Amino acid sequence: QVQLVMSGGGLVQAGGSLRLSCAASGRTLSYYAMGWYRQAPGKEREFVASISRSGGSTSYADSVKGRFTVSRDNAKNTVYLQMNSLKPEDTAVYYCNCGADWGQGTQVTVSS
Repeated sequence: QVQLVMSGGGLVQAGGSLRLSCAASGRTLSYYAMGWYRQAPGKEREFVASISRSGGSTSYADSVKGRFTVSRDNAKNTVYLQMNSLKPEDTAVYYCNCGADWGQGTQVTVSS
């Protein structure tokens, strides 16, 4: 059974930074592209970033481009989302995604 276990969310002031982690068990992540999504209260889940299997290709939503960085460590079977220059509008529950599987979600709250 595949499990994606997330960590790293929390409360931060605007302009601050957080790093989210998504560690997999039951699956070798190096075989898969990975994605990060977020869902704010009252809104639909939206794409944030993605990374190819090797990590050589990444993609970002326009709203986070230049502030967020997605990376992966296939030896640790873990994917990361480094979030810098956070804004109140980044407040959401963040999810990692691998195909049909999702992490449990982690709350990120940015205060103004």
